[in-house]
Amino acid sequence: MLPVRAIRRFTVRPVLPEKLSQLSDLALNLRWSWSPETQDVFAALDPEVWRASGHDPVKTLGAVSPARLDELARDKRFVKRLQLAHADLEDYLGSDRWFQKQVKGRGRQGGDQDLPRAIAYFSSEYGITSVLPQYSGGLGILAGDHLKTASDLGIPLIGVGLLYQMGYFRQSLSREGWQQESYPVLDPDGLPIVPLREADGAQATVEIAVPGDHPMVARVWIAHVGRVPLLLLDTDTEENPQHLREVTDRLYGGTTEHRLQQELLLGIGGVRAVRAYCRLTDHPAPEVFHCNEGHAGFLGVERIRELTVAEGGPGLDLDTALEVTRAGSVFTTHTPVPAGIDRFPRQLVEQYFGGQGAAPGVPVDRILALGAEDYQGGDPGVFNMAVMGFRLAQRANGVSQLHGEVSRGMFNGLWPAFDEAEVPITSITNGVHAPTWVGREVFELADQHGDDVWAAVDKVSGKDLWATKRVLRDQLIDDARRRLRASWLERGAAPAELGWIDGALDPDVLTIGFARRVPSYKRLTLMLRDPARLKRLLLDPERPVQLVIAGKSHPADDGGKQLIQQIVRFADDPEVRHRIAFLPNYDIAMAQPLYPGCDVWLNNPLRPYEACGTSGMKAALNGGLNLSILDGWWDEWYDGSNGWAIPSADDGSGAGAELDNGRRDDLEAGALYDLLEKDVAPRFYDVDADGVPLRWIEMVRHTLKSLGPKVLSTRMLQEYVEKLYSPSAVASRALNDSFDGARELAGWKSRVRHGWGEVRVDHVESGGLPDVPEIGASLEVHAFVSLGGLDPADVQVQVVHGRVGADDSLTDATTTPLVLGESYEGGRHRFDGHVPLSRAGSFGYTVRVLPHHADLASPAELGLVALA
Repeated sequence: MLPVRAIRRFTVRPVLPEKLSQLSDLALNLRWSWSPETQDVFAALDPEVWRASGHDPVKTLGAVSPARLDELARDKRFVKRLQLAHADLEDYLGSDRWFQKQVKGRGRQGGDQDLPRAIAYFSSEYGITSVLPQYSGGLGILAGDHLKTASDLGIPLIGVGLLYQMGYFRQSLSREGWQQESYPVLDPDGLPIVPLREADGAQATVEIAVPGDHPMVARVWIAHVGRVPLLLLDTDTEENPQHLREVTDRLYGGTTEHRLQQELLLGIGGVRAVRAYCRLTDHPAPEVFHCNEGHAGFLGVERIRELTVAEGGPGLDLDTALEVTRAGSVFTTHTPVPAGIDRFPRQLVEQYFGGQGAAPGVPVDRILALGAEDYQGGDPGVFNMAVMGFRLAQRANGVSQLHGEVSRGMFNGLWPAFDEAEVPITSITNGVHAPTWVGREVFELADQHGDDVWAAVDKVSGKDLWATKRVLRDQLIDDARRRLRASWLERGAAPAELGWIDGALDPDVLTIGFARRVPSYKRLTLMLRDPARLKRLLLDPERPVQLVIAGKSHPADDGGKQLIQQIVRFADDPEVRHRIAFLPNYDIAMAQPLYPGCDVWLNNPLRPYEACGTSGMKAALNGGLNLSILDGWWDEWYDGSNGWAIPSADDGSGAGAELDNGRRDDLEAGALYDLLEKDVAPRFYDVDADGVPLRWIEMVRHTLKSLGPKVLSTRMLQEYVEKLYSPSAVASRALNDSFDGARELAGWKSRVRHGWGEVRVDHVESGGLPDVPEIGASLEVHAFVSLGGLDPADVQVQVVHGRVGADDSLTDATTTPLVLGESYEGGRHRFDGHVPLSRAGSFGYTVRVLPHHADLASPAELGLVALA
């Protein structure tokens, strides 16, 4: 008989006794996900229900019996505990934090207030907690940590995203080890979110015109992430026809057109949702809009529409509106892989924006120009979302120092007249949210010494540190065995043949973790390059190693699925299956015991394709040691004593470029085996009379002290505020107050672009040096420049100087500005200056002319330069 299936579903929430009503507030603010004390309150309702719910407060409240709730309402100790947890949340939401103290401190100093009144942060995915599965990998986890940390610091940020009906996907394995995907349907009423309500009580919606005879309608939900509201839009409403209801069906799924519809909703619908939220809650309007990767790039188009043709708007011309939009926009790129960037056919974008489309009144040719790959090597037939992100944002960044360098190379085509080093893409290295990712036991160990983890690390004995890691390893293994058993049963095994799982993994064996998405460049199977040697490492009788592995491949990536299958088949081998486990359905719930429980975190991508890679940061905060290719954040902060660097065929010099990937994999896998066999394992098992590996513990201490403060997302968010958000707020105010500044800037840019063809360096004279120049001497430079119809105030003339190579190319170049000396007829001018010789060796210089305006964020902003 076929099962009877429901045609509709909804969640009935419980009616709580009055004395327990505060449980609803705790459940509907996601701060519980990083507050162990709040989690303890829900666990106390019914430990078994809490475990079965996957540690989900909303599900737990719905599953606890009314009789149990009545019993707890009469339990004075529980009611008091609940009141304390609720008071703690209220204090957290209302007290001054870092940002508020900055505002007050700067106000007392009498300076202009440069901090933003509000920031809108757009991302296609958010990894906040496993009970709100709206993420696929690192981008979403980073976005979740961004929101949590903004909340902890009191930064006035509004998050914007989509609410996917089926999230990403649930991963399982077939009997043969092939990844299988399923898509459980999520009921919004069963999630820790609430509707945004209009004054009349109706749920707020936004609309976007799309091809066809029906607009796309999206409901607006709010997930309260501590102090930060996260607005989530979904189209699964009866107001939409079926094809539009499915726009928010799943993350990163569907056709090209489906993805474009999602990105229109995120960008354009997201701005409209922010406007509705601010209108209904009196929240300050954002001054800064942060686009986290290109998926939300159309937010800039909507802001231009608001400024030009929207009813009630200021009615600016397009060029002025573009300057206003750019001044308050920040764009973060996350991918060093061109294939990771969303690109749409130009004709499809034209179809959605033409006529009375998604941004009525904004000329479609201007929109198409924003994403055009109109540079050498570009494809004129596509619309590039990252390119639009850069063109619509005055400030942009990569997510590690190395990724900043790679991004400047990738996108140099947008600023072809400038060297890569001068491309206006800075970097802010990612960080992680310690309260989410650090094991509770680690904090408790530090609390015993009245300090934070980093300050307490030298006060804790090696014996206590080692004992704590043993507890964390044991918890990981319990969780891994449970997941391993469930996976084998799902693959068709009988319970009677799974007795071996009780002895799988060992809490006293060196435990290495490897968990991340599974694209080819992350090289999941590098460890399998020499299977016989890996087996010897796993089964070494004196110094064994064990591996806990997890990761999802994109549903359309059969290559990634094959990598997973290779690992699974190796791990299925009865000879080694007690030493290596692949755990399906990697998510936050799995990660939280995995990072603390691992002794070593392995990362072996193809350098330089790892933009940052924050999983190793989370392991480090738990006293884990990184074993990684020098890529992403590890290239920046590895110091020789806080872990191990796997030698790479690509050291940044290009020396390994001629190697094919197979040969490169062989070399780097061999280096990995050597490190494990000759350094990592011997150090772990070299113990004193008390069984404590003193040399290992010293590396753990050094890791916590050297990396702890750096890898925190508090450091990251403070850098965003100081380097990007505050300058953007200042620039936005300068152009927004009356729009006169924006009109002047737009007119100036037009005049400079039009007249730049007449700008040239006619002649350079130099002197002032002795016959044999020495350090301390000064080079006198006079540059004769023609500016045509431009004024000397429109430009800056610079001497570019540095070491000079055999082909006259300048390296390690710096610039010295020249000042106007004299003006002549015909638009000719002389600029003068001195260049001090501050270092020995070869020296070369040239002269260049750049546009100059006080409201430019970078000299390269217009992409214009005239060279001698």
